[in-house]
Amino acid sequence: MYANDCFTLMGSMGWMGWLMPLGVMLLLGLGIAALSKYLFTSRRSREDRS
Repeated sequence: MYANDCFTLMGSMGWMGWLMPLGVMLLLGLGIAALSKYLFTSRRSREDRS
């Protein structure tokens, strides 16, 4: 039921209703990827130094 309400709201907003959720998901995915890359590379570099 929630998905139907969400798609109805997105459809009534036009192209902006589809662009904004996709943009938020893209930024969230990039943030998670950057955080995981930072955590794994900093862990390896600490091991290499010692």
